[in-house]
Amino acid sequence: PALPHFSDFTEMMRALGYPRLISMENFHTPNFMLVSEVLLWLVKRYEPQSDIPGDVETEQDRVFFIKAVAQFMATKAHIKLNTKKLYQADGHAVKELLKVTSVLYGAMNTQGGDRADLPEEDSTKFKFDLGSKIADLKAARQLASEITSKGAVLYDLLGKEVELREARTESIGRPLEINEAEKVMKIAINSVLEEVQKTKDMLNNVALDEANLEAKIEKRKLELERSQKRLQTLQSVRPAFMDEYEKIEEQLQKQYSTYLEKFRNLTYMEQLLDDHRRTEQEMFE
Repeated sequence: PALPHFSDFTEMMRALGYPRLISMENFHTPNFMLVSEVLLWLVKRYEPQSDIPGDVETEQDRVFFIKAVAQFMATKAHIKLNTKKLYQADGHAVKELLKVTSVLYGAMNTQGGDRADLPEEDSTKFKFDLGSKIADLKAARQLASEITSKGAVLYDLLGKEVELREARTESIGRPLEINEAEKVMKIAINSVLEEVQKTKDMLNNVALDEANLEAKIEKRKLELERSQKRLQTLQSVRPAFMDEYEKIEEQLQKQYSTYLEKFRNLTYMEQLLDDHRRTEQEMFE
């Protein structure tokens, strides 16, 4: 299928500082590795601290990667991407990539930066770290609310300073009574002695607790050995339904390949139908 607006896509990628040259031939056939590389680069350009994994070796990894990128763009940039077209990794994927590159390119022009004229070592300085700014805004709001509440508490305490100053001066000016001080010291000493006795009792019970723990550990070890032996026995036995399961799984792989081929053909035919209708509409007008 044709690649509409492909020149706009290559120009935007060049202006944003993509290190490789992209040509139309790259998308004549499905090229998932290039699409995943471009998507990961755009995500890092939008938010360098993103943690989207770049592993696309298996089919499951590719599906997870496409879903993660689409979810990231929907939540962070409010850009809705068609995951099916991205997974096709052909000319239709360029339309979805254009949605992201257009936003980044527009943001760059709004800031007045000419990305193409910047040297390579300065390209890392031009980043769209909107996520961290939003987090900083939330933190600033929380700090402002805390400052307001603490200021109100401080104001109330300062209002009581007149009464507290008189009580403090009276307490300092009161003569110290030896009998009262001795009574308080005896109470404190008795409290410390009680704590010391409790600590000694706990130390005496440590040996008993240690013996109980060792008995429990030995019991757990025996249970673990029995469980491991049972696990080895179960692993050595092949379930009766595994042969049928493997046959069905092989048939499923064939059916999935057929589905992919038909889906790709259907999409191509829909594109041809849209082009034909557009041509008829232009002729009619």
